[in-house]
Amino acid sequence: MAEELTFKDEAAALYDEAFAHVTAYFMPFLLQAAGVAPGMRVLDIATGTGLSAEAALAVVGPTGHVSAADISPSMVAKTRDRLGDAPNVSVSVEDGQALSFPDGSFDAVLCSLGLMFFPAPAQGLAEFRRVLRPGGRVAVSVNTVVERSYNHQINVIIARHVPNLADSVARTFALAEAAKLRSLFDKAGFGEFATDTIRHVFVLPSFDAYYGPFERGGGSTGQALAELSEELRRCIREEVRGGLGDTGGPVKPEAEYRIASGQR
Repeated sequence: MAEELTFKDEAAALYDEAFAHVTAYFMPFLLQAAGVAPGMRVLDIATGTGLSAEAALAVVGPTGHVSAADISPSMVAKTRDRLGDAPNVSVSVEDGQALSFPDGSFDAVLCSLGLMFFPAPAQGLAEFRRVLRPGGRVAVSVNTVVERSYNHQINVIIARHVPNLADSVARTFALAEAAKLRSLFDKAGFGEFATDTIRHVFVLPSFDAYYGPFERGGGSTGQALAELSEELRRCIREEVRGGLGDTGGPVKPEAEYRIASGQR
């Protein structure tokens, strides 16, 4: 298996509520890095609920095609619901380290916040390169540091109470350094490597607007919280609230992504 998490149905259902606004902000930067343009054939691997595939589809238009794939059947089901029966979309369950597509199938490959969860990221990148046509580009986004991650501050707090989660949390930031990404892209045979760091502060109307989707089971954070006792969940909630400086009004969680791209 490639991506680490297979999401439960409820986690997939709440994923959009937790992350749609975050994805909407960062996706244009990822699409630009991959050179996505009208008429292109695009693969979105580790698509999640299809938010990034939907953004790519809007750019490629009716003359292009988007293949959306994820290792989680629950996420793939949500993507199918999102993208519907458009004739220029295909959705499938795929292992990012062993793609089923023929060589040279795509003009661009996207991977939003997925590569760091691959057991062997270099193998994943080699597969991305294989399915790209000559001259095509891949673009990936990864988290940088805990202090500027939208939800992983919560995961770090959870891991303090559940030490066996610490390794999984650490993997979230395993590809944060530009030098590490460059090395992986070089190993996979990509040229024209480029990287950029995008940072944004999100303003939400309340702490509950931020934390609620996770508390109700959304995403990997919600899955982890659901396994804890009520008392421990309450303690974590208060620690997160304090970290965001909640005073009953708007809260301002921050997010920073590193975007890296290369050309076949």
